[in-house]
Amino acid sequence: MTTLQNRPRSALLVIDTQNGVLAGAHDRDGVLGRIAGLVERSRAEGADVLWVQHSSDELPLGSDAWQIVPELTVGEGEPVVRKLYGDAFEATELEDLLAARGVGRIVVAGAQTDACIRSTAHGAFTRGYDVTLVSDAHTTEDLTPWGAPPPAEVIAHTNLYWGFEAAPGRTAGTATASEVSLSGSGPA
Repeated sequence: MTTLQNRPRSALLVIDTQNGVLAGAHDRDGVLGRIAGLVERSRAEGADVLWVQHSSDELPLGSDAWQIVPELTVGEGEPVVRKLYGDAFEATELEDLLAARGVGRIVVAGAQTDACIRSTAHGAFTRGYDVTLVSDAHTTEDLTPWGAPPPAEVIAHTNLYWGFEAAPGRTAGTATASEVSLSGSGPA
């Protein structure tokens, strides 16, 4: 039901699954296992897989911290979008890549829940995409020393409010990795 014309396809967007981002992530191995399964299913079902890699002072371009974790492999022909901002659409080619593939719905997985996951999901939704957040395939680090809730609560809260996101002409929602549709439309 996306508001984007002639964009019937779905794509899996794997955000910031990088060594430096996931070093202290909550349920790191479980989340990475579920993301790996989503990537395999997307490829098997013919859904596009796009990867996002963040660069910053803490994640210098080309450094070990910047590299995608060894548990995940970018497939041949799968684009890697390099970004400098939380929203993967800001100052990148992501929109052009999705448009060229006829994608009007994105399925979001990766890190960090309270930063780039949230920013990109909102960015996609305000740009007219249908957005499904994979509820058990995103994670964050422990930021409680800076006043944030514990990671499990950040993840649960993000899943809760994303399940109620609404706007004219598009859908939002959550689904677990095992129940998410990678080739259809709508929240599941």
